[in-house]
Amino acid sequence: MTFSIHQPNYIPFIGYFYKIASSDVFVILDKVQYPRGQSFSPRNKIKTPQGSCYLTIPVKIPKGSEGKVTYREVGFADENWKKKHLMTVEMNYKKAPYFYEIMELYRSSLLRNYSNLAELNSYLINIICNYLGIKTRLIFLSELIQTFGAKTQLIIDIGKALEADVYLSGTGGGKEYNDEGMLNENGIRLVYSSFRHPVYNQLWGEFIPNLSVLDFLFNCGPDLEKIKSGS
Repeated sequence: MTFSIHQPNYIPFIGYFYKIASSDVFVILDKVQYPRGQSFSPRNKIKTPQGSCYLTIPVKIPKGSEGKVTYREVGFADENWKKKHLMTVEMNYKKAPYFYEIMELYRSSLLRNYSNLAELNSYLINIICNYLGIKTRLIFLSELIQTFGAKTQLIIDIGKALEADVYLSGTGGGKEYNDEGMLNENGIRLVYSSFRHPVYNQLWGEFIPNLSVLDFLFNCGPDLEKIKSGS
């Protein structure tokens, strides 16, 4: 059994979905510490005629808990951002081939009531997986185990709880968490993602990689094979 893990990011880039599609189980790290600095948890990039721009969710951290809260404890500073994100996305993608179906998918998902950031991001990830036809089982860390270690020990604790023997890792910042020797000692084989970013037809000129999955969906629809093949 192959498993992968990641924090619940907001409308993440397509490599995130490649990793999900390449796994038997994907664990959403809703119970780990929310980062102090900038991350893709409350924001992501879309494309405009002027280049890329961020869609950012204004978040609310419980007072006195900065740097100590989990993703499930991060709330929203207000609800006005939803309208702004919808207007910005519509304005920049209304000429895209799959505009109507993706806009309705995004709008209906965004306008639901969510109690925290992890809930919102995870719902969007699940809805997009369904649209792309990804059948991987998604599970919250908070539902799987109550106590866990840090870095490589977290991976081991998750692998043991799942009875999985292959860990699929990204090739970015997550590599620093991987002690291959420790994983091998615990019966878990480390494999790195072979994701290659596909070049596809975009609006607004020269191709820009690593945007939110929304850019891919508006331009390519449910073409999961393009994500898997990298072409």
